[in-house]
Amino acid sequence: QVQPVESGGGLVQPGGSLRLSCVASGIILRFNAMAWYRQTPGKQREWVAGLPIAGATNYDDSVKGRFTISKDNAKNTMYLQMNNLKPEDTAVYYCNTSPPGANWGQGTQVTVST
Repeated sequence: QVQPVESGGGLVQPGGSLRLSCVASGIILRFNAMAWYRQTPGKQREWVAGLPIAGATNYDDSVKGRFTISKDNAKNTMYLQMNNLKPEDTAVYYCNTSPPGANWGQGTQVTVST
């Protein structure tokens, strides 16, 4: 059964950085397009960044130039490096395939605040 597990979130000041990690049991990253998503209370979960099986990564305009999605196939782990964080980046972050599968992990909370 596919089960994503996200980690690396936390509380950071504006302008700070975090690196999120995703280990997804049941998913072999080298054979699946992956993505990071985020959700804030009362809003729909939204796509943040995509990592195709081959080709260029892609980003929502709100994070372009600040976030970098990557993966380590040997560790079967995906990452989201987040730099120059802004308060509007505060959300629970999730990883999943792209398009997303039915199973979501618990996510990891990112809070950007003074």
